[in-house]
Amino acid sequence: MGKPLLKKSVKRLSLIALFALGQVVAAKQPNESKVTLIDGSWNPGEAGPVTTQANPLNRPFGVDFDSKGRMWIVELEGGRVHRLANGVRKQVGGDGSKSYRGDGGSLGHATFNGMHNLAIAPDDSVYIADSWNHCIRRVDAKGRITTYAGRGKAGFSGDGGPAAKAQFNYIMCITLNNNGDKLYVADLKNRRIREIDLKSDKVRTIAGNGQRGVPKDGTKATEAPLVDPRAVCSDTAGNVYVLERGGHALRVVRLDGRIYTVAGNGEKGNSDGGGSAARFNGPKHICADPAGNIYVADDVNHLIRKYEPETGEVSTVLGRGKVKLSKPHGVTWEKGKLYVVDSSNHRILRVE
Repeated sequence: MGKPLLKKSVKRLSLIALFALGQVVAAKQPNESKVTLIDGSWNPGEAGPVTTQANPLNRPFGVDFDSKGRMWIVELEGGRVHRLANGVRKQVGGDGSKSYRGDGGSLGHATFNGMHNLAIAPDDSVYIADSWNHCIRRVDAKGRITTYAGRGKAGFSGDGGPAAKAQFNYIMCITLNNNGDKLYVADLKNRRIREIDLKSDKVRTIAGNGQRGVPKDGTKATEAPLVDPRAVCSDTAGNVYVLERGGHALRVVRLDGRIYTVAGNGEKGNSDGGGSAARFNGPKHICADPAGNIYVADDVNHLIRKYEPETGEVSTVLGRGKVKLSKPHGVTWEKGKLYVVDSSNHRILRVE
């Protein structure tokens, strides 16, 4: 998500090789989208046999891809980092404990506490949202891990200064912009969206004033309240989308720095439609495709939804057909396909 076009073109052949050996049994949704099982098992009555793995995933929450086409996976409750290549998944970090160790050494000796997702930069640096440690960990191309942003304790400070000296409070999700030089952070309990410039290493707030509330359309984003910003992503034009789980809504910070609600009205529900007529229930994660469409992991509804900015319409792309989801969390767009982390089914799916 958000990688430069050159980097994505380098990954094409590797991705083909990665999944050529994978499970090719696929299911069709009502809209004829093909769903492929990447890791885990089909459920009874879906599209293929129920399988038992020797080392199943344990509540995976996020995936992203490096320049070699390898899929990286982080688990929330399992506390492990995995890498999937050529159809083989390997554990590369975490030991399942809820702890905070390993900085300065190899990823293989590091531990985490509630990883929600990750983002991989053009130089193959892997940034991990170590949520309950209130920090972002960075794994360099050589596999060495450090704490990149945050100090391991909850708080709010550091805007205008270096990422390592800033404080955050429950970093839920992180994502890179299209150029891969800015890292957006959903700083949940501070009720803010913050941006880290990877070139200057400086932190700033781009949405939220720390107060709880529904922002009025057209308000300057940094002066507006937020309910509970759970996830964030940007489109290719530079608009920044904010997903609120308890707010049951999708908002956008436009290029002029003003915030608007574009889907949902704050009420729980389960309906497609335009703008405020659409309903979400505890949505958790988002990503954008190159056309600017936004995909939403609608957790409590067990659905993947799609918001189209040109029409304002919200539709369902996965979960109402033969393939059923259970508390999906991660959504990642990669090379024309949508990858879905079906968290409570402990699996990864791909939607054509």
